[in-house]
Amino acid sequence: MIRHLVLFKLNEGVTRDDPRVVEGAEVFAELGTKIIELREWECGWNVTDRDIAYDFAINSLVDDAAALQAYLVHPAHQAGVSLWKAFATWVIADIEV
Repeated sequence: MIRHLVLFKLNEGVTRDDPRVVEGAEVFAELGTKIIELREWECGWNVTDRDIAYDFAINSLVDDAAALQAYLVHPAHQAGVSLWKAFATWVIADIEV
């Protein structure tokens, strides 16, 4: 199993209520029901107010590297990525569990 973790940082001057951000969060929230390779899917906004904190997170689980690749190239995932590229940067970690 592979745990896929993503942390997003909104670009300078971009806020959660920006319509692009709202749409991006909605698109990601729906991925868990659209991509069959996802065994677990959680995403949401950070609730702490710390300088080192990121703004939005994804925590997901897939069976293996093939399932992770299928998720990454899935059109629904790619649609979300294209939205987020306009207003955020992110870091990822894929760990075997």
